[in-house]
Amino acid sequence: MTVGILCYASVGGSGIIATELGKLLAARGHHVHVFSAEPPVRLTDYQAGLSFHRVETPAYPLFREPQYLLSLANKVVEVASQDPFDLLHAHYAIPHATAAYLARQVLLANPATRAPKVVTTLHGTDITLLGADPSYRDIVAFSISQSDGITTVSESLKADTRTNLGITAPIDVIPNFVDCQFYRRREVPGLRARLGLDGRRVLIHVSNFRPVKRPAAVIDVFAAVRRDVPATLLMVGDGPELAGAVHRARELGVAADVQFLGIQEQVVSLLSLADVFVLTSTQESFGLAALEAMACGVPVVASRVGGVPEVVQDAVNGFLHHVDDLAGMAASCRRILTDDDLRARLSDAARRTADGQFCDGKVVPEYERCYERVLAGA
Repeated sequence: MTVGILCYASVGGSGIIATELGKLLAARGHHVHVFSAEPPVRLTDYQAGLSFHRVETPAYPLFREPQYLLSLANKVVEVASQDPFDLLHAHYAIPHATAAYLARQVLLANPATRAPKVVTTLHGTDITLLGADPSYRDIVAFSISQSDGITTVSESLKADTRTNLGITAPIDVIPNFVDCQFYRRREVPGLRARLGLDGRRVLIHVSNFRPVKRPAAVIDVFAAVRRDVPATLLMVGDGPELAGAVHRARELGVAADVQFLGIQEQVVSLLSLADVFVLTSTQESFGLAALEAMACGVPVVASRVGGVPEVVQDAVNGFLHHVDDLAGMAASCRRILTDDDLRARLSDAARRTADGQFCDGKVVPEYERCYERVLAGA
C-alpha cells in the first residue's frame, strides 16, 4: 500500500508511535510518506520506502497566526498528485484528521487524482482535553466521524471517545507497541558510575513534562522514599513543568539526589539502570513510557487512570494507586526497592507483559488488517 502518515514531530506518544509505525510499515514493503512540521525525533537514518515531507507554513500579515492545518492539507494534496495514496493515517484528531479530510475533499474534486481512504488514530488528549473543550468539540467530532476507520490506543480511550463526542462508528482498539528486541535491559558499561549511582537504588520518570504528567508529584513521591532508602531519581524529558519540578526538589531538600537529564531520544540505557518507573499522571490514555520501561524489565508504580490498568497489572508487574495517593505510591516504591525477591518477580512479569501483548511484531499487523478492511469497504 501507499500510506500517508500525518503526525506531530514531538517526543509525545502519538508522534513516537506514528513514526515507528511508518518505519515498520516501510520495512514490511509498504510505501510510506510522513508529514510533519519537523522531522520526527525517531525518524533518523534513511530507510527505503519511507519519505519525509516537511510542512512549511509561511507567515502573512493578514493572519494573526500560522495556518498549519491548511499548509498540511495542501502538502498532502501536492504529494498525492505525484504518488497517489491508498490511505491517509492521521495520528491525533486535531489538526491531522481535519487536514486529512480536507485533503481528501480536494482530491475528490479533481478527476485527475485519486482520493485516499482515511484512518484516524486517537491518542488521548485529543479526546480528553481538546474533545471536551467547547472551542474544538464539534470540529473534533466531525473530523473523526468522517474517517473511514477509527482506532484508539486503549479500551478506556474508546469509551471516552463515545462518551465525550458521541461517536457511534466502529472503533478498533490497537494498543501502542515497542520494538521488543531494542527495548530490553542492557546496561552501558561505566554509565552507572558516571552518573554516580553505584550503591544506590534508582527511580526514573520519563515524560514531556506537561501539567497532566505532574513531574512535581514525582518529586514528592521520591522525597518520601529518599527518607528511608539511599536512592537517586532520574528525570528524563523537558516541558512547561520542568521549572516547577526543579523548584520542588530544592524545596523538599532532595535536589542533590535528583538528576534532570533533559530530552533523550533513546532511553534504553537509562531505563536499564532503573529499579522502578514512577508515573503520577492525572490522565493517561495508554502510558507508552511505562510500557518502554516494562520492556526493559522495570516495574511501574503509577496512577490508576485511563488506559494504564490495561498495561500495568496491580501487584503483578507493578503497583497502581489512586491519582492523589502519593503516599501509597511512595510506599510501593519503597517495597520494590527494599525487597529483592519482589523486585525480581515484578521485573520478570513486566518483561513478559511487553513480550506477550505489546511487541511491534504483534501490533503492526493489526494496523495492516485495519487498513485492509477500510480499503475493502470502498
